[in-house]
Amino acid sequence: MLTAFGRAFRTPDLRKKILFTLAIMGLFRLGSVVPAPGVNYQNIHTCLTQVQNSSVYGLVNLFSGGALLQLSVFALGIMPYITSSIIIQLLIVVIPRLERLKEQGQAGQAKLTQYTRYLTIALAVLQSTGIVALARGVPSRLFPNCQQSILYSTSVYRILVLVTVMTAGTAIIMWLGELITDRGIGNGMSLLIFTSIASRFPSQGGQILQTKGVTTFIIVLLLGLVIITTIVFMEQGQRRIPVQYAKRMIGRRMYGGTSTYIPLKVNQAGVIPVIFSSSLLYLPQLLAQIWSGNKTLTTFVATYFTRGTEWPYILTYGLLTIFFTYFYVAITFNPVEVSDNMRKYGGFIPGIRPGRPTAEYLEYVLSRITLPGSLYLTAVAVLPIIALAFLPGGSAGAGQTFPFGGTSVLILVGVGLDTSKQIESQLMLRNYEGFLR
Repeated sequence: MLTAFGRAFRTPDLRKKILFTLAIMGLFRLGSVVPAPGVNYQNIHTCLTQVQNSSVYGLVNLFSGGALLQLSVFALGIMPYITSSIIIQLLIVVIPRLERLKEQGQAGQAKLTQYTRYLTIALAVLQSTGIVALARGVPSRLFPNCQQSILYSTSVYRILVLVTVMTAGTAIIMWLGELITDRGIGNGMSLLIFTSIASRFPSQGGQILQTKGVTTFIIVLLLGLVIITTIVFMEQGQRRIPVQYAKRMIGRRMYGGTSTYIPLKVNQAGVIPVIFSSSLLYLPQLLAQIWSGNKTLTTFVATYFTRGTEWPYILTYGLLTIFFTYFYVAITFNPVEVSDNMRKYGGFIPGIRPGRPTAEYLEYVLSRITLPGSLYLTAVAVLPIIALAFLPGGSAGAGQTFPFGGTSVLILVGVGLDTSKQIESQLMLRNYEGFLR
């Protein structure tokens, strides 16, 4: 892989794409620390020293690279776009018009992308309004343990300006991601998420080094290396179902007669189940803050769902991850549609009749391969929490500060593998070595 990167930098047009991508990623990080108007940054930094990583806003703060709790211009990060993309993808299954747009090819996909942009802006307005509302007052709900005032003024004009700036920041992030996709290398939105998550690794590593000592820090690094190696191995794993295409005579030419395969990945759902389950696990803390007068609920949440190392939290996390893995695979892979497309173009699986038997066979294989995939996702999400809690110097809440946690490391490895594959494919187009040489 390092050889491929070296060859890429020696190729002029590919070097320009890589440097352009790196420049956009740097600009994105700059916007994550640019102060938003009307925010008292001195008090923000004072409050940040008192807030825990187990905050109810931890997931959004992760995808914004720590910009959310600083109320910067890019405070919302890429999260509104992720949410809108997931919503549109789910709506395609239940709304026939959106399903027809998906089947129209590039023109329909462009329309769905436009709907995703509109929904992103709407969600950005709602989320920025909610965050600003939580930041008001002393103490604010954004930092419940801090007695400092975060906003200089809570007038309607100041709040409107702050909401507008944060919404515009989300629109700029969308634009930057599309610039990377069009003129750079790799998927723009994925690389921006990669940048946000990677930017938090030094601070999290330094926190573990200071609070738990050198021994724990070294063990965490070794454990992280093992986790990354395992994820690379599992992400590359797939079940290849052979497909044979019959020969067809069209005019005077013979078509077909080729063999190919349908690749079914072990982790067909990607990182989405972990994101879903992580998001739902923040709901108890949010409900406890909303209904703070209910002592029973507050005590239950504080005991079992705050630090992240209690067995009810870990068990719920694992079960939700398994459930959402099956759920997401079921709505994103349609065996009937795949079977119909194969029959339309004269394809069949050797030993399986076309039509309904093929769909049933694909569904059977998919259900069998999803089980190890869901267990793998659960292990990646849960085992680091358990491991760090029992490491030397570990304490309650340690699992939440683990830098190689499930969501972050899955995204980092997935985006890294995808980007390296795109670089290698670009190199093959420019430096093809075959029998003609």
